[in-house]
Amino acid sequence: ERGVEVEEVLMDAFAMRVCLDPTQFDTIVCPNLAGDVLSDLAAGLVGGLGLLPSANIGPDSALFEPVHGSAPDIAGEGIANPAATILSAAMLLDYLDYEDEADRVRAAVEGVLADGPRTPDLGGDASTEDVTAAVIDRL
Repeated sequence: ERGVEVEEVLMDAFAMRVCLDPTQFDTIVCPNLAGDVLSDLAAGLVGGLGLLPSANIGPDSALFEPVHGSAPDIAGEGIANPAATILSAAMLLDYLDYEDEADRVRAAVEGVLADGPRTPDLGGDASTEDVTAAVIDRL
């Protein structure tokens, strides 16, 4: 597409470059296995899996989900960080051309991440529900 700079990078070189300067990349397109490995690496750079949304976009459909998946190891405990799930919804809004709404959702999440409350993965003691309610309040 016009205005989009494309660069092919080998997976190992990408891993090094994203660790040195993650701001040089905006969007990463790769096969599933490479994407799984590299998204976990990137999660470590920003504070953990609870913060990263993801999109699987095909020619006819798309799926948006948190990088961490369903997190079955903590299911039902009320401690999962909802940020990645909410940010995945923002990506869906972008995909559907609701950019302003997506920006509002991202801003609400960013505000809560900055000011709290925070789930245990970020050093807080808030529940999933507490953080979700705080994001909704900011909307």
